[in-house]
Amino acid sequence: MRPNPSPAPQTPVFGVFMAFTAFLIWGLSPIYWRALDQVSAFEIILHRMLWSFVILVPLVVAGRQWHAFRHALATPRILGTLLLTSVLVGANWLLYIWAVNNGRVLQASLGYYINPLVNVLLGMIFLGERLRRAQTLAVCLAAAGVLYLTMRHGVFPWVSLALAFSFGIYGLVRKVAAVGALVGLTVETLLLTLPAAIWIAHLHRMGSGAFLHSGMRTDLLLMGTGILTATPLLLFNLGAKRITLATLGFVQYTAPTGMLLLGITLFGEPFTTVQAMTFGLIWTALAIYSWDALRMHRQRRRLE
Repeated sequence: MRPNPSPAPQTPVFGVFMAFTAFLIWGLSPIYWRALDQVSAFEIILHRMLWSFVILVPLVVAGRQWHAFRHALATPRILGTLLLTSVLVGANWLLYIWAVNNGRVLQASLGYYINPLVNVLLGMIFLGERLRRAQTLAVCLAAAGVLYLTMRHGVFPWVSLALAFSFGIYGLVRKVAAVGALVGLTVETLLLTLPAAIWIAHLHRMGSGAFLHSGMRTDLLLMGTGILTATPLLLFNLGAKRITLATLGFVQYTAPTGMLLLGITLFGEPFTTVQAMTFGLIWTALAIYSWDALRMHRQRRRLE
């Protein structure tokens, strides 16, 4: 019987660097997706599914997780759960890329700022978790921000909320699947790869697909979507094992902050007073949420 592997050593500086780099890549990814704005969001997602699987399989083998991968495929409960999460993550990817390539980077940023608070709300609804006062205040402030934006603009921020809730529900469902992040994502992309490959072949046969019809640059960018998916995931896993969840909670805001700055500067999206008020409420909510998480983490450390 093989001994259990020892946990990853606590090397905070290296861990923070790895996690920060992962979230920075995610935050700057709109630049990559905007370079593919001549390709439909749906076709980009098809290629992201296909090439992600091509990239992730060697990572599973190199990480000696092939047994876990086969176990997930052979276990109906895990496979059924990952089938559901594959639909959720695919929908999240599709909506995110559509938002970026349709001038809604700020809405995408707002969605990922809201996501941690949505996770708290989902935990209360589905897992019976009780909200502390600070968490309740944070969720109420976030709701006020969304309501304010809706009333002043007259348009419900469905992109932001759909991104936040689809990813939140994805994380909630993944909690019940006894599988690691890398193996889980590899199985999810496998489940999506077959229909994606069939659809890509259909587009190619009809002559309507961008791949092999729009030049080498577009082909390489579409193939590179797999690298863009796998690289930050690997860095995130390396970092998350070496830092506390409290630290990870702070670092995760790098991604939506990067999207926000890109939306305002590089892509020239308007940042109105109404949006500033909405983001201000969300940022205040996140500050309260983060302070409460850090306070509880320190209390648990003292008790231990």
